[in-house]
Amino acid sequence: MHIALVFHMIGRVVSIVGACMVFPLLWAWHDGSADLFPILYGMLITLAAGAALTYFLRPKDDKKNLRARESFAIVTLGWIFASFFGSLPYLFSGYFPTFADAFFETMSGFTTTGASILSTVESLPRGILFWRSMTHWLGGMGIMVLFVALIRNNNSNSGIGHVYKAEAPGPVKEKIAPKASEGAKILWLTYIILSVILFFLLLLGGMSVFDAFCHTFGTMATGGFSTKNASIGFYDSAYIQWVITIFMFLAGVNFSLYYLLFIRKINNFFKNEEFRYYFFLSIGATLLIFFNIYYAGVGSSAGETLRYAAFTAVSTITTTGYAVVDYIYWPLFAQGIIFLLLFAGGCAGSTSGSIKAGRFVILIKNIKIELSRLVHPKSVNSLKVNQRNQSDDLVRQVLQFFFIYMGIFLLSSVVLMLFNINFDEAITAAATCLGNVGPGVGAVGPFGNYGFLPSAAKFLLSFLMLLGRLELYTALVLLSPSIWRKE
Repeated sequence: MHIALVFHMIGRVVSIVGACMVFPLLWAWHDGSADLFPILYGMLITLAAGAALTYFLRPKDDKKNLRARESFAIVTLGWIFASFFGSLPYLFSGYFPTFADAFFETMSGFTTTGASILSTVESLPRGILFWRSMTHWLGGMGIMVLFVALIRNNNSNSGIGHVYKAEAPGPVKEKIAPKASEGAKILWLTYIILSVILFFLLLLGGMSVFDAFCHTFGTMATGGFSTKNASIGFYDSAYIQWVITIFMFLAGVNFSLYYLLFIRKINNFFKNEEFRYYFFLSIGATLLIFFNIYYAGVGSSAGETLRYAAFTAVSTITTTGYAVVDYIYWPLFAQGIIFLLLFAGGCAGSTSGSIKAGRFVILIKNIKIELSRLVHPKSVNSLKVNQRNQSDDLVRQVLQFFFIYMGIFLLSSVVLMLFNINFDEAITAAATCLGNVGPGVGAVGPFGNYGFLPSAAKFLLSFLMLLGRLELYTALVLLSPSIWRKE
């Protein structure tokens, strides 16, 4: 492990985080609010730390290659350092009483989880709120994807592609450009274009410029931080709720597919099996919830009830976590559907979290093959996704991921119960933080918060957020002593 090279790269990531603090600083300066200096101090410390790491740990050999092990360390530690320094404005502002609270909120922001320790957000100054939502947007497409897009890479063999692959979500890494930096730029450009469209649509719906920015960040990143205590339910507007529902769904689509639309390969978009699974899951979940709550008398009309059902289903599947109503008052069947959707996730290559639709496609196809082999033992069946044969190694990796994911979920649920957290709150808190969803049930429900938890539980849930965002292996591999050995 080339430690100096790892922390040199992390320094550049920290510098990007510090530079981005200028945007909330401008809001604080415009408002003349008390959060101006906390954000300024946080920005200066972050920039100084990033510059120091970058300069003093600069590798002597500029052509030294990044290997997979360094890339795993850069990605995992990069997210931790970004969350540490990103929490400084919160800590200096005084609105977050402990470091555990500030770190939890920042990790929740960058990992687009949307879980919060705040009991009220409307009392916070706009500079802090803007930074809170902006952490979503930066983390949505990925801090490291942004790093790869911005890094000046003169050496084609530097191995920077390992960093890109280590953060890219999903079982199959789609390659849309020969170089990782080019692919990262295409993804970020698509992300920005969709964000701009959503921003103007929200303005047309009557949102203020500030709220339109913050809810664009939360929607496109499938994060869920809102500037209102009642989340999107504050806006009693069918237009705003449908617009956000549609863009949450779009944010859950593999962004590589939008590139196919751009180069006029429309058929490939709609033939994608993962997209079709994601689309029909969203429709099916919406209808199941709709019929259940409609006959329970939720909503004043069928149209309003359908809107509530669609918004909640898509918000949960895409791991956004926005809310228009408190679903803990819905019938148990609807709540059960929502709980199961916590493990669904959008498409690979999207901004959503959880297990991902692509893995479920592979799992379902593998089950069909195994059932077929029971009836026809001598048959030869190959698992295909999008007309391509998938290797046995990939199937094995998906199965391992699923069981490790569920094992971590169950173990962390039990550990949370040691802190005297109720059963339903413990299992949903573990599921939502590991899946980067945000709200659970009870005290941690859509209109609750995580502030009552002890600091140890907050750090545990922060670790689960990181594990979920990096899809387990990238973070877990650093626990192996062999990866740190000098060669």
